[in-house]
Amino acid sequence: MSTPQSKIQELELLYKISSILNQSLDFEDVAHPVLEVLESAMGVQHATLTLYNRHTGEISIEIAEGLSSRQASKGRYKVGEGVTGRVVETGKPIIIPSVAKDPNFLDRTGRGKDENRAFLCVPVIMEHEVVGALSADVQNPVEEQLPEKLRLLEIIAQMLAAAVKLRRQAREENEILKAENERMAMELKDRFHPDNIIGRAPEMQQVYMQIDQVAKSPLPVLIVGEVGTGKGLVAEAVHFRSDRNLGPFVRVHCASLPESVLDRELFGSEKGALVGVVNEAPGRVEQAEGGTLFLDEVAELSPNLQIKLLRLLQQGEIERVGARFPKKVNVRVICATTKNLQQMVSEGTFREDLYYQLHIVPIYVPALRKRRTDIVLLADSFVEHYSHVVGKNVRRLARGTIEMLMSYPWPGNVRELENAIERAVLVADGDVIYPHHFPPTIQTDETSGTPVSGNLKLMVEAYERDIICDALKSAKGKVAAAARALSTTPRILAYKIKQLGIDENEYKK
Repeated sequence: MSTPQSKIQELELLYKISSILNQSLDFEDVAHPVLEVLESAMGVQHATLTLYNRHTGEISIEIAEGLSSRQASKGRYKVGEGVTGRVVETGKPIIIPSVAKDPNFLDRTGRGKDENRAFLCVPVIMEHEVVGALSADVQNPVEEQLPEKLRLLEIIAQMLAAAVKLRRQAREENEILKAENERMAMELKDRFHPDNIIGRAPEMQQVYMQIDQVAKSPLPVLIVGEVGTGKGLVAEAVHFRSDRNLGPFVRVHCASLPESVLDRELFGSEKGALVGVVNEAPGRVEQAEGGTLFLDEVAELSPNLQIKLLRLLQQGEIERVGARFPKKVNVRVICATTKNLQQMVSEGTFREDLYYQLHIVPIYVPALRKRRTDIVLLADSFVEHYSHVVGKNVRRLARGTIEMLMSYPWPGNVRELENAIERAVLVADGDVIYPHHFPPTIQTDETSGTPVSGNLKLMVEAYERDIICDALKSAKGKVAAAARALSTTPRILAYKIKQLGIDENEYKK
Protein backbone atom coordinates (compact mmCIF):
# COMPACT_ATOMS: atom_id res chain seq x y z
CA MET A 1 0.00 0.00 0.00
CA SER A 2 1.33 3.44 -0.95
CA THR A 3 2.43 5.80 1.81
CA PRO A 4 2.22 9.61 1.62
CA GLN A 5 6.01 9.70 1.20
CA SER A 6 5.93 7.27 -1.69
CA LYS A 7 3.16 9.30 -3.32
CA ILE A 8 5.32 12.41 -3.09
CA GLN A 9 8.27 10.53 -4.63
CA GLU A 10 6.00 9.26 -7.40
CA LEU A 11 4.76 12.79 -8.17
CA GLU A 12 8.34 14.09 -8.19
CA LEU A 13 9.33 11.34 -10.65
CA LEU A 14 6.42 12.07 -12.98
CA TYR A 15 7.15 15.80 -12.80
CA LYS A 16 10.81 15.25 -13.76
CA ILE A 17 9.82 13.05 -16.68
CA SER A 18 7.20 15.56 -17.81
CA SER A 19 9.81 18.34 -17.66
CA ILE A 20 12.23 16.31 -19.80
CA LEU A 21 9.54 15.52 -22.40
CA ASN A 22 8.56 19.21 -22.59
CA GLN A 23 12.12 20.23 -23.45
CA SER A 24 12.20 18.59 -26.87
CA LEU A 25 10.15 16.64 -29.40
CA ASP A 26 13.28 14.78 -30.52
CA PHE A 27 13.25 11.22 -29.25
CA GLU A 28 17.06 11.11 -29.10
CA ASP A 29 17.09 14.09 -26.72
CA VAL A 30 14.54 12.75 -24.23
CA ALA A 31 14.76 8.93 -24.23
CA HIS A 32 18.02 8.44 -22.31
CA PRO A 33 17.26 11.13 -19.64
CA VAL A 34 13.78 9.66 -19.04
CA LEU A 35 15.14 6.12 -18.58
CA GLU A 36 17.94 7.36 -16.31
CA VAL A 37 15.44 9.19 -14.06
CA LEU A 38 13.16 6.15 -14.13
CA GLU A 39 15.94 3.84 -12.94
CA SER A 40 17.20 6.10 -10.16
CA ALA A 41 13.73 6.95 -8.78
CA MET A 42 12.12 3.50 -9.06
CA GLY A 43 15.14 1.42 -8.06
CA VAL A 44 15.08 -0.65 -11.27
CA GLN A 45 17.76 -1.68 -13.76
CA HIS A 46 18.09 -2.09 -17.53
CA ALA A 47 15.15 0.14 -18.39
CA THR A 48 14.43 -0.64 -22.05
CA LEU A 49 12.24 0.77 -24.81
CA THR A 50 11.34 -1.51 -27.72
CA LEU A 51 9.57 -0.55 -30.96
CA TYR A 52 7.13 -2.62 -32.98
CA ASN A 53 7.73 -2.40 -36.75
CA ARG A 54 4.45 -2.94 -38.60
CA HIS A 55 6.19 -3.67 -41.93
CA THR A 56 8.55 -6.39 -40.71
CA GLY A 57 6.44 -7.61 -37.77
CA GLU A 58 9.57 -7.42 -35.62
CA ILE A 59 9.96 -5.92 -32.14
CA SER A 60 13.45 -4.57 -31.48
CA ILE A 61 15.25 -2.66 -28.75
CA GLU A 62 15.47 1.01 -29.61
CA ILE A 63 17.18 2.23 -26.44
CA ALA A 64 18.31 0.53 -23.24
CA GLU A 65 20.17 1.58 -20.12
CA GLY A 66 23.03 -0.61 -18.94
CA LEU A 67 23.19 -2.76 -22.09
CA SER A 68 25.99 -2.75 -24.65
CA SER A 69 25.13 -2.09 -28.29
CA ARG A 70 25.86 -5.75 -29.03
CA GLN A 71 23.46 -6.91 -26.31
CA ALA A 72 20.79 -4.49 -27.49
CA SER A 73 21.12 -5.70 -31.10
CA LYS A 74 20.21 -9.21 -29.96
CA GLY A 75 16.95 -8.00 -28.39
CA ARG A 76 14.65 -8.82 -31.32
CA TYR A 77 11.30 -10.62 -31.06
CA LYS A 78 8.34 -11.58 -33.17
CA VAL A 79 4.84 -10.63 -32.00
CA GLY A 80 3.80 -13.13 -29.34
CA GLU A 81 7.39 -14.32 -28.80
CA GLY A 82 8.73 -14.11 -25.25
CA VAL A 83 7.45 -11.70 -22.60
CA THR A 84 7.93 -8.58 -24.74
CA GLY A 85 6.24 -10.21 -27.73
CA ARG A 86 3.23 -11.20 -25.63
CA VAL A 87 2.89 -7.67 -24.21
CA VAL A 88 2.90 -6.15 -27.70
CA GLU A 89 0.46 -8.81 -28.94
CA THR A 90 -2.07 -8.48 -26.08
CA GLY A 91 -1.54 -4.86 -25.05
CA LYS A 92 -1.47 -6.01 -21.41
CA PRO A 93 1.37 -5.63 -18.85
CA ILE A 94 3.19 -8.66 -17.44
CA ILE A 95 5.06 -9.26 -14.16
CA ILE A 96 7.69 -12.01 -13.99
CA PRO A 97 8.57 -12.38 -10.26
CA SER A 98 11.64 -14.53 -11.02
CA VAL A 99 13.16 -14.65 -14.53
CA ALA A 100 14.90 -17.95 -13.74
CA LYS A 101 11.58 -19.70 -13.13
CA ASP A 102 9.62 -18.45 -16.15
CA PRO A 103 10.28 -20.10 -19.56
CA ASN A 104 8.73 -17.11 -21.36
CA PHE A 105 11.70 -14.97 -20.35
CA LEU A 106 14.03 -15.67 -23.29
CA ASP A 107 17.06 -13.63 -22.16
CA ARG A 108 17.97 -12.68 -25.74
CA THR A 109 20.27 -9.89 -24.50
CA GLY A 110 22.30 -12.34 -22.39
CA ARG A 111 21.78 -10.67 -19.00
CA GLY A 112 21.38 -14.07 -17.38
CA LYS A 113 18.47 -15.79 -15.64
CA ASP A 114 18.92 -14.76 -12.03
CA GLU A 115 16.24 -16.19 -9.72
CA ASN A 116 16.54 -13.06 -7.57
CA ARG A 117 15.56 -10.75 -10.42
CA ALA A 118 12.05 -9.78 -11.50
CA PHE A 119 11.06 -8.45 -14.91
CA LEU A 120 8.33 -5.88 -15.58
CA CYS A 121 7.03 -5.13 -19.08
CA VAL A 122 4.20 -2.78 -20.11
CA PRO A 123 2.82 -1.81 -23.53
CA VAL A 124 3.31 1.63 -25.01
CA ILE A 125 -0.11 2.49 -26.48
CA MET A 126 -1.01 5.44 -28.67
CA GLU A 127 -4.52 5.93 -30.09
CA HIS A 128 -5.51 2.34 -29.23
CA GLU A 129 -2.47 0.96 -31.04
CA VAL A 130 0.50 -0.78 -29.41
CA VAL A 131 3.59 1.01 -30.73
CA GLY A 132 6.17 -0.62 -28.46
CA ALA A 133 6.96 -1.75 -24.93
CA LEU A 134 8.71 -0.38 -21.84
CA SER A 135 10.45 -2.84 -19.51
CA ALA A 136 12.79 -2.94 -16.53
CA ASP A 137 14.53 -5.39 -14.16
CA VAL A 138 14.02 -5.36 -10.39
CA GLN A 139 16.88 -6.91 -8.41
CA ASN A 140 15.99 -8.67 -5.12
CA PRO A 141 12.33 -7.69 -5.48
CA VAL A 142 9.73 -7.45 -2.74
CA GLU A 143 6.89 -9.24 -4.48
CA GLU A 144 4.16 -7.12 -2.83
CA GLN A 145 5.74 -3.95 -4.31
CA LEU A 146 5.92 -5.23 -7.91
CA PRO A 147 2.30 -4.30 -8.86
CA GLU A 148 2.90 -0.72 -7.67
CA LYS A 149 6.09 -0.49 -9.73
CA LEU A 150 4.24 -1.94 -12.74
CA ARG A 151 1.47 0.70 -12.37
CA LEU A 152 4.05 3.49 -12.29
CA LEU A 153 5.80 2.01 -15.32
CA GLU A 154 2.47 2.07 -17.18
CA ILE A 155 2.02 5.76 -16.44
CA ILE A 156 5.51 6.55 -17.72
CA ALA A 157 4.89 4.41 -20.83
CA GLN A 158 1.78 6.46 -21.53
CA MET A 159 3.76 9.69 -21.16
CA LEU A 160 6.33 8.38 -23.64
CA ALA A 161 3.75 7.10 -26.13
CA ALA A 162 3.68 10.15 -28.40
CA ALA A 163 7.48 10.33 -28.66
CA VAL A 164 7.72 6.57 -29.23
CA LYS A 165 5.12 6.68 -31.99
CA LEU A 166 6.95 9.50 -33.76
CA ARG A 167 10.18 7.55 -33.44
CA ARG A 168 8.59 4.43 -34.89
CA GLN A 169 7.18 6.40 -37.82
CA ALA A 170 10.60 7.90 -38.50
CA ARG A 171 12.22 4.46 -38.33
CA GLU A 172 9.70 2.92 -40.72
CA GLU A 173 10.01 5.86 -43.13
CA ASN A 174 13.80 5.45 -43.08
CA GLU A 175 13.45 1.75 -43.86
CA ILE A 176 11.09 2.50 -46.75
CA LEU A 177 13.50 5.16 -48.03
CA LYS A 178 16.43 2.75 -47.72
CA ALA A 179 14.55 0.05 -49.62
CA GLU A 180 13.62 2.59 -52.31
CA ASN A 181 17.23 3.74 -52.57
CA GLU A 182 18.39 0.13 -52.96
CA ARG A 183 15.75 -0.45 -55.64
CA MET A 184 16.80 2.71 -57.48
CA ALA A 185 20.47 1.72 -57.16
CA MET A 186 19.69 -1.62 -58.83
CA GLU A 187 17.77 0.20 -61.57
CA LEU A 188 20.68 2.57 -62.08
CA LYS A 189 23.08 -0.37 -62.29
CA ASP A 190 20.88 -1.88 -64.99
CA ARG A 191 20.67 1.48 -66.75
CA PHE A 192 24.43 1.97 -66.57
CA HIS A 193 25.07 -1.52 -67.92
CA PRO A 194 25.45 -1.28 -71.72
CA ASP A 195 23.87 -4.13 -73.65
CA ASN A 196 27.01 -4.74 -75.74
CA ILE A 197 29.36 -5.36 -72.78
CA ILE A 198 29.43 -8.43 -70.54
CA GLY A 199 30.74 -8.18 -67.00
CA ARG A 200 29.57 -7.87 -63.40
CA ALA A 201 32.91 -7.37 -61.61
CA PRO A 202 33.22 -4.21 -59.47
CA GLU A 203 35.87 -2.92 -61.89
CA MET A 204 33.36 -3.12 -64.74
CA GLN A 205 30.63 -1.46 -62.67
CA GLN A 206 32.97 1.53 -62.44
CA VAL A 207 33.36 1.51 -66.23
CA TYR A 208 29.56 1.46 -66.67
CA MET A 209 29.20 4.42 -64.32
CA GLN A 210 31.82 6.36 -66.28
CA ILE A 211 30.11 5.53 -69.59
CA ASP A 212 26.83 6.89 -68.29
CA GLN A 213 28.52 10.02 -66.91
CA VAL A 214 30.26 10.96 -70.16
CA ALA A 215 27.64 9.80 -72.67
CA LYS A 216 25.54 12.99 -72.64
CA SER A 217 28.58 15.29 -72.70
CA PRO A 218 29.96 16.74 -75.97
CA LEU A 219 33.53 16.50 -74.64
CA PRO A 220 36.10 14.13 -76.18
CA VAL A 221 36.66 10.83 -74.38
CA LEU A 222 39.91 8.91 -73.97
CA ILE A 223 39.62 5.13 -73.40
CA VAL A 224 42.73 3.47 -71.98
CA GLY A 225 43.35 -0.26 -71.71
CA GLU A 226 45.42 -3.21 -72.84
CA VAL A 227 44.97 -4.92 -76.20
CA GLY A 228 41.77 -6.96 -76.33
CA THR A 229 40.02 -5.42 -73.32
CA GLY A 230 37.06 -4.14 -75.34
CA LYS A 231 37.84 -0.45 -75.77
CA GLY A 232 35.89 -0.40 -79.02
CA LEU A 233 32.80 -1.75 -77.24
CA VAL A 234 33.11 0.98 -74.63
CA ALA A 235 33.32 3.59 -77.41
CA GLU A 236 30.18 2.15 -79.02
CA ALA A 237 28.39 2.20 -75.66
CA VAL A 238 29.26 5.88 -75.15
CA HIS A 239 27.96 6.71 -78.64
CA PHE A 240 24.71 4.76 -78.42
CA ARG A 241 23.89 6.19 -74.97
CA SER A 242 24.58 9.75 -76.15
CA ASP A 243 22.33 12.30 -77.83
CA ARG A 244 24.17 11.46 -81.08
CA ASN A 245 22.98 7.85 -81.16
CA LEU A 246 20.94 8.44 -84.34
CA GLY A 247 24.06 9.72 -86.09
CA PRO A 248 26.86 7.58 -87.55
CA PHE A 249 29.55 5.82 -85.52
CA VAL A 250 32.73 5.88 -87.64
CA ARG A 251 35.77 3.85 -86.59
CA VAL A 252 39.35 4.50 -87.75
CA HIS A 253 42.39 2.44 -86.72
CA CYS A 254 45.26 4.89 -86.65
CA ALA A 255 48.03 2.26 -86.71
CA SER A 256 46.87 0.46 -89.84
CA LEU A 257 47.70 3.09 -92.49
CA PRO A 258 50.73 5.20 -93.52
CA GLU A 259 50.56 8.91 -92.62
CA SER A 260 49.72 10.18 -96.13
CA VAL A 261 46.94 7.63 -96.61
CA LEU A 262 45.59 8.19 -93.09
CA ASP A 263 45.53 11.96 -93.68
CA ARG A 264 43.26 11.54 -96.72
CA GLU A 265 41.25 8.81 -94.98
CA LEU A 266 40.54 11.04 -92.00
CA PHE A 267 40.20 14.51 -93.46
CA GLY A 268 39.42 13.85 -97.15
CA SER A 269 40.85 15.45 -100.28
CA GLU A 270 39.84 18.08 -102.82
CA LYS A 271 39.38 17.46 -106.53
CA GLY A 272 42.77 17.46 -108.27
CA ALA A 273 44.68 17.60 -104.98
CA LEU A 274 46.60 14.48 -105.97
CA VAL A 275 47.52 12.80 -109.24
CA GLY A 276 44.66 10.56 -110.27
CA VAL A 277 42.12 12.16 -107.89
CA VAL A 278 39.39 13.48 -110.20
CA ASN A 279 36.64 13.98 -107.60
CA GLU A 280 36.51 15.41 -104.12
CA ALA A 281 36.59 12.75 -101.43
CA PRO A 282 35.13 13.45 -97.97
CA GLY A 283 37.08 11.81 -95.14
CA ARG A 284 35.93 9.79 -92.16
CA VAL A 285 35.51 12.93 -90.05
CA GLU A 286 32.90 14.29 -92.45
CA GLN A 287 31.26 10.88 -92.66
CA ALA A 288 30.78 11.07 -88.89
CA GLU A 289 28.88 14.39 -89.14
CA GLY A 290 26.26 14.55 -86.39
CA GLY A 291 27.66 11.41 -84.80
CA THR A 292 30.87 10.04 -83.32
CA LEU A 293 34.38 9.51 -84.67
CA PHE A 294 36.30 6.73 -82.90
CA LEU A 295 40.08 6.85 -83.31
CA ASP A 296 41.61 3.58 -82.15
CA GLU A 297 45.31 3.64 -81.20
CA VAL A 298 45.45 7.44 -81.29
CA ALA A 299 49.02 7.31 -79.98
CA GLU A 300 50.14 6.18 -83.45
CA LEU A 301 49.20 9.49 -85.09
CA SER A 302 52.12 11.40 -86.64
CA PRO A 303 52.97 14.90 -85.31
CA ASN A 304 51.29 16.48 -88.36
CA LEU A 305 48.06 14.55 -87.84
CA GLN A 306 48.16 15.31 -84.11
CA ILE A 307 48.03 19.01 -85.00
CA LYS A 308 45.04 18.43 -87.29
CA LEU A 309 43.24 16.44 -84.60
CA LEU A 310 43.90 19.21 -82.07
CA ARG A 311 42.36 21.74 -84.46
CA LEU A 312 39.30 19.51 -84.84
CA LEU A 313 38.89 19.28 -81.05
CA GLN A 314 39.49 22.95 -80.29
CA GLN A 315 37.80 24.68 -83.23
CA GLY A 316 35.57 22.04 -84.80
CA GLU A 317 37.37 22.50 -88.12
CA ILE A 318 39.15 20.25 -90.63
CA GLU A 319 41.12 20.95 -93.76
CA ARG A 320 40.99 18.51 -96.64
CA VAL A 321 44.17 17.64 -98.50
CA GLY A 322 44.56 20.32 -101.19
CA ALA A 323 41.88 22.60 -99.72
CA ARG A 324 42.37 26.36 -99.43
CA PHE A 325 39.87 26.93 -96.63
CA PRO A 326 38.90 24.97 -93.50
CA LYS A 327 35.50 23.36 -93.09
CA LYS A 328 33.29 23.30 -89.99
CA VAL A 329 32.14 19.89 -88.75
CA ASN A 330 29.89 18.68 -85.95
CA VAL A 331 31.57 15.54 -84.67
CA ARG A 332 32.29 14.07 -81.25
CA VAL A 333 35.69 12.42 -80.92
CA ILE A 334 36.40 9.29 -78.86
CA CYS A 335 39.97 8.02 -78.76
CA ALA A 336 41.49 4.80 -77.48
CA THR A 337 45.05 3.78 -76.73
CA THR A 338 47.05 0.96 -75.22
CA LYS A 339 50.02 3.24 -74.55
CA ASN A 340 50.93 5.60 -71.73
CA LEU A 341 50.28 8.97 -73.34
CA GLN A 342 51.66 10.87 -70.36
CA GLN A 343 54.98 9.09 -70.77
CA MET A 344 54.91 9.80 -74.51
CA VAL A 345 54.38 13.50 -73.72
CA SER A 346 57.46 13.51 -71.48
CA GLU A 347 59.42 11.74 -74.24
CA GLY A 348 58.28 14.33 -76.79
CA THR A 349 56.45 11.87 -79.07
CA PHE A 350 52.92 13.08 -78.28
CA ARG A 351 51.74 16.68 -78.10
CA GLU A 352 51.12 17.91 -74.55
CA ASP A 353 48.22 20.19 -75.55
CA LEU A 354 46.52 17.32 -77.41
CA TYR A 355 47.03 15.02 -74.43
CA TYR A 356 45.28 17.43 -72.05
CA GLN A 357 42.51 18.00 -74.59
CA LEU A 358 41.86 14.23 -74.73
CA HIS A 359 42.44 13.50 -71.06
CA ILE A 360 39.45 15.55 -69.84
CA VAL A 361 37.29 12.43 -69.45
CA PRO A 362 39.41 9.23 -69.34
CA ILE A 363 37.88 5.76 -68.98
CA TYR A 364 40.17 2.95 -67.85
CA VAL A 365 39.11 -0.52 -69.04
CA PRO A 366 40.48 -3.25 -66.73
CA ALA A 367 42.44 -6.24 -67.99
CA LEU A 368 40.66 -9.60 -67.83
CA ARG A 369 43.07 -10.86 -65.16
CA LYS A 370 41.81 -8.03 -62.90
CA ARG A 371 38.18 -9.07 -63.31
CA ARG A 372 38.44 -12.87 -63.03
CA THR A 373 34.87 -13.20 -61.76
CA ASP A 374 33.74 -12.32 -65.30
CA ILE A 375 35.76 -15.03 -67.07
CA VAL A 376 33.14 -17.80 -66.85
CA LEU A 377 30.36 -15.32 -67.63
CA LEU A 378 32.15 -14.24 -70.80
CA ALA A 379 33.06 -17.82 -71.73
CA ASP A 380 29.45 -19.00 -71.40
CA SER A 381 28.30 -16.13 -73.61
CA PHE A 382 30.91 -16.97 -76.27
CA VAL A 383 29.97 -20.68 -76.13
CA GLU A 384 26.33 -19.83 -76.77
CA HIS A 385 27.19 -17.42 -79.59
CA TYR A 386 29.64 -19.63 -81.49
CA SER A 387 27.53 -22.77 -81.02
CA HIS A 388 24.81 -20.93 -82.90
CA VAL A 389 27.27 -19.67 -85.54
CA VAL A 390 28.73 -23.11 -86.34
CA GLY A 391 25.44 -24.95 -85.87
CA LYS A 392 26.46 -27.14 -82.92
CA ASN A 393 24.73 -28.01 -79.67
CA VAL A 394 27.63 -27.20 -77.34
CA ARG A 395 26.00 -26.22 -74.06
CA ARG A 396 28.56 -25.86 -71.30
CA LEU A 397 32.10 -25.97 -69.94
CA ALA A 398 33.48 -28.96 -68.05
CA ARG A 399 34.67 -28.48 -64.47
CA GLY A 400 38.31 -28.83 -65.50
CA THR A 401 37.79 -26.28 -68.26
CA ILE A 402 36.47 -23.70 -65.82
CA GLU A 403 39.44 -24.28 -63.51
CA MET A 404 41.81 -23.90 -66.46
CA LEU A 405 40.18 -20.69 -67.70
CA MET A 406 40.21 -19.18 -64.20
CA SER A 407 43.90 -19.88 -63.65
CA TYR A 408 45.21 -18.78 -67.06
CA PRO A 409 46.56 -15.15 -67.06
CA TRP A 410 44.93 -14.12 -70.38
CA PRO A 411 47.58 -11.73 -71.72
CA GLY A 412 45.35 -11.14 -74.76
CA ASN A 413 42.37 -10.33 -72.51
CA VAL A 414 38.77 -10.79 -73.71
CA ARG A 415 39.79 -11.08 -77.34
CA GLU A 416 42.06 -14.03 -76.56
CA LEU A 417 39.31 -15.69 -74.52
CA GLU A 418 36.82 -15.24 -77.35
CA ASN A 419 39.21 -16.73 -79.90
CA ALA A 420 39.96 -19.67 -77.61
CA ILE A 421 36.26 -20.41 -77.07
CA GLU A 422 35.56 -20.12 -80.81
CA ARG A 423 38.24 -22.75 -81.49
CA ALA A 424 36.99 -24.99 -78.67
CA VAL A 425 33.41 -24.92 -79.98
CA LEU A 426 34.67 -25.71 -83.47
CA VAL A 427 36.65 -28.81 -82.42
CA ALA A 428 34.28 -30.07 -79.70
CA ASP A 429 32.63 -33.37 -80.60
CA GLY A 430 29.90 -33.34 -77.95
CA ASP A 431 27.86 -30.86 -75.93
CA VAL A 432 30.62 -30.18 -73.35
CA ILE A 433 33.92 -28.31 -73.81
CA TYR A 434 36.95 -29.99 -72.15
CA PRO A 435 40.47 -28.62 -71.58
CA HIS A 436 41.93 -30.59 -74.50
CA HIS A 437 39.73 -28.59 -76.87
CA PHE A 438 41.84 -25.48 -76.22
CA PRO A 439 45.13 -24.39 -77.81
CA PRO A 440 48.31 -25.83 -76.22
CA THR A 441 49.34 -22.32 -75.07
CA ILE A 442 46.35 -22.29 -72.73
CA GLN A 443 46.22 -26.02 -71.99
CA THR A 444 49.30 -26.29 -69.74
CA ASP A 445 50.21 -28.52 -66.82
CA GLU A 446 49.80 -25.69 -64.34
CA THR A 447 46.54 -24.21 -65.60
CA SER A 448 44.48 -27.18 -66.72
CA GLY A 449 45.82 -30.07 -64.71
CA THR A 450 45.94 -31.90 -68.03
CA PRO A 451 49.53 -32.67 -69.13
CA VAL A 452 50.02 -32.00 -72.82
CA SER A 453 53.34 -33.72 -73.04
CA GLY A 454 55.26 -36.43 -71.25
CA ASN A 455 53.63 -39.44 -69.61
CA LEU A 456 50.81 -40.83 -71.79
CA LYS A 457 49.27 -42.68 -68.81
CA LEU A 458 48.94 -39.42 -66.85
CA MET A 459 47.40 -37.68 -69.86
CA VAL A 460 44.78 -40.44 -70.27
CA GLU A 461 44.00 -40.47 -66.55
CA ALA A 462 43.54 -36.69 -66.49
CA TYR A 463 41.18 -36.92 -69.45
CA GLU A 464 39.19 -39.78 -67.88
CA ARG A 465 38.98 -38.00 -64.53
CA ASP A 466 37.64 -34.84 -66.13
CA ILE A 467 34.96 -36.69 -68.14
CA ILE A 468 33.85 -38.83 -65.17
CA CYS A 469 33.70 -35.86 -62.78
CA ASP A 470 31.60 -33.94 -65.27
CA ALA A 471 29.21 -36.88 -65.71
CA LEU A 472 28.89 -37.29 -61.93
CA LYS A 473 28.18 -33.59 -61.60
CA SER A 474 25.37 -33.81 -64.17
CA ALA A 475 23.99 -36.94 -62.46
CA LYS A 476 24.25 -35.38 -58.98
CA GLY A 477 26.61 -38.11 -57.81
CA LYS A 478 24.48 -41.06 -59.00
CA VAL A 479 26.89 -43.61 -60.47
CA ALA A 480 24.24 -45.51 -62.43
CA ALA A 481 22.97 -42.35 -64.15
CA ALA A 482 26.53 -41.21 -64.89
CA ALA A 483 27.32 -44.64 -66.35
CA ARG A 484 24.33 -44.40 -68.70
CA ALA A 485 25.47 -40.94 -69.83
CA LEU A 486 28.94 -42.36 -70.59
CA SER A 487 27.54 -45.50 -72.30
CA THR A 488 29.24 -47.86 -69.85
CA THR A 489 28.20 -50.07 -66.94
CA PRO A 490 27.95 -48.95 -63.29
CA ARG A 491 30.49 -51.66 -62.35
CA ILE A 492 33.13 -50.38 -64.78
CA LEU A 493 32.48 -46.77 -63.82
CA ALA A 494 32.69 -47.59 -60.10
CA TYR A 495 36.05 -49.29 -60.73
CA LYS A 496 37.32 -46.22 -62.60
CA ILE A 497 36.08 -43.89 -59.85
CA LYS A 498 37.98 -45.91 -57.25
CA GLN A 499 41.08 -46.17 -59.45
CA LEU A 500 41.20 -42.42 -60.06
CA GLY A 501 40.46 -41.50 -56.45
CA ILE A 502 37.24 -39.62 -57.22
CA ASP A 503 34.80 -39.00 -54.37
CA GLU A 504 31.32 -39.35 -55.89
CA ASN A 505 29.74 -38.17 -52.62
CA GLU A 506 31.11 -34.69 -53.36
CA TYR A 507 28.63 -34.44 -56.24
CA LYS A 508 25.59 -35.50 -54.19
CA LYS A 509 25.54 -32.20 -52.28
